[in-house]
Amino acid sequence: MAERSSVFDMIGPIMIGPSSSHTAGVVRIARVAFRLLKTAPQKAEITFYNSFARTYEGHGSDKAAIAGLLDFKTDDKRIKESFEHAQKKGLDYKFKSVGNASNLHPNTIKLKLTAKNTETTIIGESLGGGVINISEVNGYKAHFSARLHTLIITADDVKGTIAFISNILSNDDCNIATMTVSRKGKHDVACHIVEMDSGLKPITLEYLLSLDWVHDIVYIPDIDL
Repeated sequence: MAERSSVFDMIGPIMIGPSSSHTAGVVRIARVAFRLLKTAPQKAEITFYNSFARTYEGHGSDKAAIAGLLDFKTDDKRIKESFEHAQKKGLDYKFKSVGNASNLHPNTIKLKLTAKNTETTIIGESLGGGVINISEVNGYKAHFSARLHTLIITADDVKGTIAFISNILSNDDCNIATMTVSRKGKHDVACHIVEMDSGLKPITLEYLLSLDWVHDIVYIPDIDL
């Protein structure tokens, strides 16, 4: 079933830039990548696809991507000078463009980030009005908007995992809005992406991360992305 949009989505967010799709959406996708990396990136490879590939410079999507990687919000006036701020922070970045990727949304961006010994790659889609969809995280299929509290768990593909995670979140009085589970093979590592209506207690996150079969956890709270 298609996701419904509110009148606020259609109006779009308060933002800097000529287009909510090309600016606000890109800032938000990059801010999600920033949180997935868990630290400020040192290097970034940013690829624009399809419509983005043809318009990203003229519409300021390149500056928006860098601004998001610096964790600027969509209404931050520094977006226009994000290249200068990135230079001061020592962020090494490069842009690529792919004009004909028929299997991807017209406004798609891929960000590959590295910092010290950590790396993350995400693919995001800018749907208009500042609304985004993260379609892939580190090679796993995903589907989340970052408009809700989002929990990303990378764990061994063991029996009962989904029920166990659901029970833990229920005990923390969290209502699950959506859950996406992707794995690269049977009994291989799986990625659980859970969107929730309310936040998690730190002790819940600590407990989940302490489990032997859990490899990593990223928690993106309900903030203004």
